[in-house]
Amino acid sequence: MAPMGIRLSPLGVAVFFLLGLGVIYHLYAGVLSSRFAALRQKRTVDLRELLALSIEAAVQGGREVKRIRVEDTLEERSKGKTKEGASEKLTLGDLNSHRKMYYLIKNTYPYLQVNSEEHDNSDGEATIWTRNIPSEILNKIPEGKLVPAESVTVWIDPLDATQEYTENLRKYVTTMVCVAVDGDPVLGVIHKPFTGFTAWGMVGGAANVNRRDSYNANNPKVIVSRSHAGKVKSFVQQAFGNNTEIIPAGGAGYKVLALLDVTDEEYEKADIYIHVTYIKKWDICAGNAILKALGGHMTTLKGEDIDYSGSEKNTGGLLASIDIDHKALVNRLPPWDESKY
Repeated sequence: MAPMGIRLSPLGVAVFFLLGLGVIYHLYAGVLSSRFAALRQKRTVDLRELLALSIEAAVQGGREVKRIRVEDTLEERSKGKTKEGASEKLTLGDLNSHRKMYYLIKNTYPYLQVNSEEHDNSDGEATIWTRNIPSEILNKIPEGKLVPAESVTVWIDPLDATQEYTENLRKYVTTMVCVAVDGDPVLGVIHKPFTGFTAWGMVGGAANVNRRDSYNANNPKVIVSRSHAGKVKSFVQQAFGNNTEIIPAGGAGYKVLALLDVTDEEYEKADIYIHVTYIKKWDICAGNAILKALGGHMTTLKGEDIDYSGSEKNTGGLLASIDIDHKALVNRLPPWDESKY
C-alpha cells in the first residue's frame, strides 16, 4: 500500500510559489532599494567636462544654424503667439540645431535633466562626445569639479533670436548652453554661428571673456528686446529719465555680450540689460552664468536670484549688470507689476 501524502493541485502550487516570492521580496526589497539609491547618489559629473561638452554642443548646433541660413532653407512657420501677441517663429535651423545639441549631451550623459526650447519626434542622432577638452579650458581650469548628477539641470537654446534669424539679422543670432547646479547657474556658453566666436564662463573657475574697463551707473545705456519689448521704454525712462539711451537688440545672448568686452564683431555697448516681459530660462541662463563668473549679476526686476530648476518660466522680468552696484539699480526701478508690462 502506497504511503499517504499531501497532493497539491496546480493552482495550489502556483499560490505557494507566489507566497514564497512575496516573502523573498519583502526580505530583500529594502536591501536592494537602498543599494540602488546608494548607486544613484554616487553618480557624479565633472563640471569641467560638462563645459567642454556644452561648447561642442553649441558649436555643432551653430553649424546647422549657419548652413540653413546660408542655403536659405529656413522652412519658417509659427509656433503660436507670444503673450504680447507677436508671432513666435520656428525654422529648420531651430530644429536641426536642437537635434545636434540635445542628443550630443543626452547621449553622453543620458541621466542628466536636459531642457531645450525645441522638441521633435525624430529618432535622434547617434552623436557621442569624444571627451576631448580644449587646451584653453585645461589651461584656465587646471582641475575638474565633481557634482552630483541629480543636482544638474542643463538648459539649451538651439537658436536664440529666431525672429532676427528670419530677417537675416545675423549678428544677433546665438546658440546657448547653460548648466545649473541646485538651481544656480554655474556654466554658460554663448556661441555666435556667423563669426565662430564662443563666449564661456564657469563660476568659481574662469571665463574667456572680460568685463569692459568702465560702465556708466548714473546715466546708463540700457539694452532691451526689439521683438518682445512690451512697455520697456516707459519702465526704463521712469527709472533713469526721459533722455536715457535705449538700445533695442535681438537675442538675450547678444544683449549679455553687449555688456562685455567682446571683439569678434561690432556690438552696441550697453551698461545694463532690462527685460520686462515673460521670458524663458533657456534664453537667459547661459548669460547669467557668464556674468556671475565675471562678478556680475542677473536677477528679476525685484532683485531676486533666478532659480534654474523646475519650470522654464521666468515671469519676474530681468535686470543684468556688471561692475555697477546692482542693489542700487534695483532701488531705482519703479515698482514691478507683471500685469502692467
